[in-house]
Amino acid sequence: MNIVVLVKQVPDSSAERSLRSDDNTVDRGSASNVINEMDEYAIEEALRVQEAHGGEVTILTMGPEGASESIRKALSMGPDRAVHVLDDALHGSCALATSKVLAAALGTLDPDLVLCGAESTDGRVQVMAHMLAERLGVAALTGARKLTVEGGSLTIERQTEEGFEVVAASTPAVVSVWDTINEPRYPSFKGIMAAKKKPVRTLSLADLGVAAGEVGAAGASSVVVEHSKRPPRSGGVKVTD
Repeated sequence: MNIVVLVKQVPDSSAERSLRSDDNTVDRGSASNVINEMDEYAIEEALRVQEAHGGEVTILTMGPEGASESIRKALSMGPDRAVHVLDDALHGSCALATSKVLAAALGTLDPDLVLCGAESTDGRVQVMAHMLAERLGVAALTGARKLTVEGGSLTIERQTEEGFEVVAASTPAVVSVWDTINEPRYPSFKGIMAAKKKPVRTLSLADLGVAAGEVGAAGASSVVVEHSKRPPRSGGVKVTD
C-alpha cells in the first residue's frame, strides 16, 4: 500500500507565538517550530498500517526551508522518504491555496491512503482533509479514532461528542486522525541516523504546474487585516452583597 502522510511544521503551542508586523502572518522565524502534534499520530498510524500490510510511507510537507528539520524528525520515526514543496511564492497561502498545492503534489505520488492530523495547532480549521478529498475526487474519512484496513477497504470510527460513527470507503481515500487513535513512537538512535540518508525530494510550484498568482498572499481567499497583543489582565469588579 502506498501511504502518504501530510506533515506540517507549526510554532510550538507551549511557547510564545506572534504575528509578523509587515503582513500579519505567523512569525515562524522567531518561533520554536515543531511537527504539528496531530500529524505525529498520523505518522504512527501510517507505520502501523505499513507493518500490517506492507508498502511504503512517504512524508509530504509544504513549507519554508526550515521545515526540513521537521521532515527529518518525521523520517526518524520510520517513514521511507519525503517530498518537500518549497517555493517563496507560497508564503501567506490560505487553506484553499494550500489544498490546491498539496493535491497537485499528491497527484505525482498516486497514494492509496493519505493520512493527516484532524487539525493543525496554528490554524485549527479542520478542513484540509475535506478539501483534498474533493480536489482528488476520493472519499474523506475524517476525525478517526480507529482505522481498520482490509484489502482495498477502509473503515474508521469517527469520534463525536456523543460517541462514534462507523464510516467505510474504498481506497484511495483521505483519512484524518485525532490523538485518541494511537500513541506515537519515539525515534530511536538508529532511526535518527537512518533519517539523514533517506531521500527528500523538493518540488517547486513550477514542478507542480501551479501558478504563483494562485497561491500566497496574492491568491489568498482570506487575510488577517489587523492584529494586536492580548491586553494584560486587569482587576475584576468586586460585588458586595
